[in-house]
Amino acid sequence: MTFDTYGFINTCLKSLVVEKFGEETWVKLRDEAGVQDTFLAYESYKDEITMQLVAEACKLLGVRPEVVLRQFGEYFFEFCKRSGYDHMLRTLGGNLFEFTENLDALHSYLALSYKEMNAPSFRVERNPDGTMFLHYYSDRRGLCHIVPGIIGAVAKDFFNSEITMEIVNQLEELERTGKKEHVVFLVTQWPATEARSSSKTGTFPSTQSIQSLANRRNAMIWIKEPLHQKRSSVSFSMCRSHWETIRGLVRLGKGKLLRGFEPVYPMTLYIDLKTFCHAFPFHIVFDEQLVVHQAGVNLQRIVPGLQTMSIQLDQYFSIVHPEVTFTISSIRKFINSHFVLQTRRDMMPEVWNDRPMLQLRGQMIWMPSLDCMLYQASPLLRSLQELEERDMHISDIAPHDVTRDLILLNQQRLAEIELSNQLEKKKEELRLLSQHLEEERRKTENLLYAMLPKHVANQLKEGKTVEAGEFKECTILFSDVVTFTNICSMCEPIKIVLMLNSMYLRFDRLTTVHNVYKVETIGDAYMVVGGVPIPVSSHAERVANFALGMILAAREVINPVTGGPIQIRVGLHSGPVLAGVVGEKMPRYCLFGDTVNTASRMESHGLPDKIHLSPTVYDALKTKGFVIQKRGEIEVKGKGRMTTYFLERNLGVSEQQIMGLSDLEGGVRQQNSKMSFQSGNQRPAFQRQRRDDLSLIPMKYGDSLSEPPPTSHMSDPQTCLAIKPRDSESYGSLHTNDQLDDGTLDQLKDTDEFSQTEVKNTEKNMDGFDSDNHVDNEEEHLITGAVETNCHSKHTRTRFCVVL
Repeated sequence: MTFDTYGFINTCLKSLVVEKFGEETWVKLRDEAGVQDTFLAYESYKDEITMQLVAEACKLLGVRPEVVLRQFGEYFFEFCKRSGYDHMLRTLGGNLFEFTENLDALHSYLALSYKEMNAPSFRVERNPDGTMFLHYYSDRRGLCHIVPGIIGAVAKDFFNSEITMEIVNQLEELERTGKKEHVVFLVTQWPATEARSSSKTGTFPSTQSIQSLANRRNAMIWIKEPLHQKRSSVSFSMCRSHWETIRGLVRLGKGKLLRGFEPVYPMTLYIDLKTFCHAFPFHIVFDEQLVVHQAGVNLQRIVPGLQTMSIQLDQYFSIVHPEVTFTISSIRKFINSHFVLQTRRDMMPEVWNDRPMLQLRGQMIWMPSLDCMLYQASPLLRSLQELEERDMHISDIAPHDVTRDLILLNQQRLAEIELSNQLEKKKEELRLLSQHLEEERRKTENLLYAMLPKHVANQLKEGKTVEAGEFKECTILFSDVVTFTNICSMCEPIKIVLMLNSMYLRFDRLTTVHNVYKVETIGDAYMVVGGVPIPVSSHAERVANFALGMILAAREVINPVTGGPIQIRVGLHSGPVLAGVVGEKMPRYCLFGDTVNTASRMESHGLPDKIHLSPTVYDALKTKGFVIQKRGEIEVKGKGRMTTYFLERNLGVSEQQIMGLSDLEGGVRQQNSKMSFQSGNQRPAFQRQRRDDLSLIPMKYGDSLSEPPPTSHMSDPQTCLAIKPRDSESYGSLHTNDQLDDGTLDQLKDTDEFSQTEVKNTEKNMDGFDSDNHVDNEEEHLITGAVETNCHSKHTRTRFCVVL
């Protein structure tokens, strides 16, 4: 059988984990158990959720279930006090015995608010030696270890005492028809001051506790007999509490105090039978055979069968609480519990067929002089709606009965609970909406930070003007695909887009590994800078390692024409630049200066699968452990003759480190690279999925990133405008692209078809080369669709410049 638990319990468990072990532990526990994050206090949840949380907590913390349950019991008491039940708990009893004896009454009251609550039941018996037996009944098995935690916390907080609770028996009582889990605890109590002193001296808490320990063996044997038959008429508490002392002082007359109280009874009962039946309209008197001898007038009206005296009570009523058999012996055994009786539908008049059955809640009182039981009860009604459903009125309840006030007050309380429940649901909805809003905000910021440097994007969000800044040292990289024009002329545009997207995804991940800034992409050209927008002294090393990674990554990208890996040219140059934001719509962070133009020249004059270095980059890398080959002196357009170099490899790091992979992932990557020549056009998509699954390991460098350049490094905006280049050859964001040799240039000139599908500004365009290039509308639509497809890849900003 499954039961429901209110969210109050699960919220308490969550609070315990968060307070004792931290928010991260709760998140891990919640995910392992597969439950939601928050619970509504007045919402019922399956018991399996609580059991799963407890089981996962045991695994996560590596402790036994009884330890977790006991700690939960201790915390549950504190959680109830924080939740506003402090005064209610303190007034249950003047000592631990009375407190425990009235727990069922507390659960009965809470059932007015938590209608589906299936609470445990408690019964206590005092022993002559001052100890007591606590009987625990529950429909949920395995949770009895919560009880010592709760009772121990109550004894320490309310009664300033320490207790020990030992399970002496677990059995099923024949009298009970429900709550089959029955555990008997032997409770020993002593003052907390004695407990503290005993911990210092190493002795037992008290002499009485020593005697109780000596008698435990006899107590365990004694409990096997019916416990209610062993109750002593002489019972006392181990230590008198404050309230017991107050009750022991009775003021008689003026200023006279007497200890002890003896009631005085009249010789004759001065109340007639009719008055009694009207004053207590819902009482019943029955004997040991359950024969009814007397009943209240209103109860007779609702259950007409009671007007026929000498009927059996169990013919018209059944016991709802406690769940015991309807016999006089069972009732006397649980006589300290409150009893709830419910009318039987088959014995009620026909008008009650469509009504809920009437429930009575009251106290059983044994009258030994008459050998009869008095059941003094009231209708168990929670609201005015329940009163109307049974065709009853407030006037049916005796004026002295607090049930009248309880119904009216609880009606207001139920309305407040409903309002509180709705507010709690709205709060949870707002929390979820806030989470979703935060996720969307992060996505928007990540997209913005992928387009602009973070500090620049933040200034733009705040509505500030971003001034151009001068950077004294940086390293710029350009790359392009060899024979890209040939590939464009022989393939469909979508294949070109897929090839570029596969290549740029790998390059973008390398920017994360080496912490360099991607400026932009134009067609097959890729531009990266190190030392901008955050200055670092290792900018040349970072860009050099990034270039080595580009060569390795390009081997994994398939040429759609040849089926083999593509070839790229890479050029590097170091020097000063001016950087700033250009435009209002789709603003771009651009670099200006001769350094950009020279880096572009290094790329256009390079060789396939080679990293071409300028003298400034060579000077920065020659002592850093790189293998560099001298190319010699070459003619560089617009620069004259320059001595350039080729970067071969880095002796200080492995290829796996350059790619940001672990050794295991590097082996998988190399195996996939070998397979790439056999997988055809499907290889890029497969490789993209594999790379998404691999975690990147950022490469460590000797310097630490500093903040963006201070205001003193920022140049005057007017100066920036004055030195802004006017020709496209020196415009950094639209870099030139010289081909490898004159043969390639001649081939482009002779092939008009190539010029029609050109996707970047070539050197011919820069020099004013005039050709009747034409791109028809169909080709424009294909390229536009390809751009939209490519936009789904993160950190990729590719723009196709179609030359008209």
